[in-house]
Amino acid sequence: MNAAKAFIPLAATLLLSGLLAGTAATAADAPKVVVSIKPIHSLVAAIMQGVGTPDLIVDGAASPHTYALKPSNARSLQQAKVVFWVGPGMEAFLEKPLASLGANATVVELDDAPGITKLKFREGGAFEPHDDGDEHDAGGNHAHDHGDHDHGEFDTHLWLDPHNAKAMVAEITTSLVAADPANALTYEANQKALNDKLDALDAEIASTLAPVKEKPFIVFHDAYQYFEHRYGVRVSGSITVSPETIPGAQRVAEIHSKVADLGATCVFAEPQFEPKLVNVVLEGTQAKSGVLDPEAATLPQGPDLYFDLMRGIASSLKACLS
Repeated sequence: MNAAKAFIPLAATLLLSGLLAGTAATAADAPKVVVSIKPIHSLVAAIMQGVGTPDLIVDGAASPHTYALKPSNARSLQQAKVVFWVGPGMEAFLEKPLASLGANATVVELDDAPGITKLKFREGGAFEPHDDGDEHDAGGNHAHDHGDHDHGEFDTHLWLDPHNAKAMVAEITTSLVAADPANALTYEANQKALNDKLDALDAEIASTLAPVKEKPFIVFHDAYQYFEHRYGVRVSGSITVSPETIPGAQRVAEIHSKVADLGATCVFAEPQFEPKLVNVVLEGTQAKSGVLDPEAATLPQGPDLYFDLMRGIASSLKACLS
């Protein structure tokens, strides 16, 4: 009897050890996945829940437009089995490193995902020409070096429409299942749960913005077309001041006149802009100020970031426009 009693905790211990060993093996077997920017990392992290955690390259409040690759990023790319990025139109700094450091990885360019809606940059009228970093020829035409791709011709803030996010999620899931078929059921279950959450988020944001969707506003950087088209809000124009460059007195005067002429209810800056600059621009006008964060610079990374990002944009718009 005593031997039987002694056997029970021993069996339980062995069973627990086996389960822990199995968990450790699963974690150890998780593929090395690297993601370029926070909004995309959030979607990948949600699909990988229960399997592993992807590495993020552009972390903190850094911008993909000015980012310089760190040694730790280079090591991650060398070790990666799968790399997700939007594409050279968004993360130009990654083009050459992916060709060399990521040569052994499956590189997934999400701006080519099936079902993605792409919108061309707006220019002229109230919208400033977009500085996409491309050179121009003698005739003033764009000169691109991306082969047959149309990178630079379309707005790459694709994730700001939940329908595009779902298209990306489908491509992310397909790529992870191909790279790691042992965890296919987990990835596919996570995809279904994430799609349900994205549908609920889409309906929630539409309801939040319904009372203010007819009120005009100005953005510093024309990065919100996808959000605008999805929810019917009215962007009157853009100012296009680089967050990395403080404009001179003449440029500030031009911006001030533009705000007054367009008669916008609100002018939205981004977290990188100095509040003093916004106050100078708004002085003497009826417009209020707000902040939008399209790349989640101020948010902690993780599977919830995408939802916090989208809700943050909706709540900022509603608060300023109400």
